[in-house]
Amino acid sequence: MTITQHEHKVSGPGAGPYGITAGPDGALWFTLVHEGGVGRFTPGGELTVHAVGGDPMNIAAGPDGALWFTEFQHHRIGRITVDGEVTRFSPPSPEAGPVGICAGPDGALWFTEMHTDRVGRVTVDGAFTEFALPVSGGYPSMICAGPDGALWFTLNQAHAVGRITVGGEVTVHPLPTEAAAPVGICAGPDGALWCVEIGAGQVGRITPDGQVSEYPLPDRAARPHAICAGPDGALWFTEWGTSRVGRIDTGGRIEVHALPTAGAEPHAICAGPDGALWTALEVGALARIAVRP
Repeated sequence: MTITQHEHKVSGPGAGPYGITAGPDGALWFTLVHEGGVGRFTPGGELTVHAVGGDPMNIAAGPDGALWFTEFQHHRIGRITVDGEVTRFSPPSPEAGPVGICAGPDGALWFTEMHTDRVGRVTVDGAFTEFALPVSGGYPSMICAGPDGALWFTLNQAHAVGRITVGGEVTVHPLPTEAAAPVGICAGPDGALWCVEIGAGQVGRITPDGQVSEYPLPDRAARPHAICAGPDGALWFTEWGTSRVGRIDTGGRIEVHALPTAGAEPHAICAGPDGALWTALEVGALARIAVRP
C-alpha cells in the first residue's frame, strides 16, 4: 500500500480549521472555529470561505442538500447552503454547548449537548427535540448514525459509548479502560461502531449489541481525536498530539503516518469525493491522504 500526502493552505494559523465533511456538491466543507468561517474546497483546489461569525465547530452534510454545523460557545446549530446562505437555530436548553452533529436515519439532524447531558434532534425546518441522558457530567461529544437505525455517541467524561433510538431510548455502554475519554466515533464497514479514546491512546470497536474490543496505539500518548471509514475498507483516525494519521483495519492491525508539517494538530477526518482521506489541520491547512494498493 502506498500513501501520498499533500497539504493545502486554506487559512492563517489562527483561524483554526477544525471540522470537515464531504458536501453534496463534490467539494470538502470545513469550519474555521476561531475565525467564524465555513470554507469550501474542491479537490481541484478551488477555495471559498464564507464569513459566518460565531464559532462553527463540527460540520455534517444534511438530508436537505445543505451543510449543518455546531457552535459550542454560542450554543447554536447553523445551516449553510452550498451557495453560502446561513440560517441559525437555538436549542431549547440554554448554554447547551452543542458539539457533534450528524444526519440521522429519520431525515433530521442529531447533535450532542455537552453542557446539559442531552442529545438533541432538529428537523430541517428548525424544530427541536431534546433527550436527557442517564449520565451526569458525561460530556456527550461526537455522534454518528449507526448500522442499526440508531444514533451512537461518545461520552467523553463518562468513558462510555451511548446509543439512542430515533424514539429517544438510551443505552450506555461503559468502555473497559479507565479514563478512556472517547471523542470521535463512526460506523465501520464491518457493521460495528469505531471510536478513538483520546485519554487512553486506543481505538475502540463496539458491536450494536454492546460487545467492546480495544486496540492500543503504538504511541499511547498520541491523543487520537477523530475517526472515519476510509475508501479502502479500513478506519482512519487523527493523532492530535503527534501530527499523524493512523489506519486500523477491521482485524485490529494499526499503522501510522506522519503528516508533512510538525505540530499540525489534525482534528476531523473524512472520506472525500475524490477517493482520498482529508483532515483539517489547525495550523491553517487541509491535508489530503491518497491510498493506493
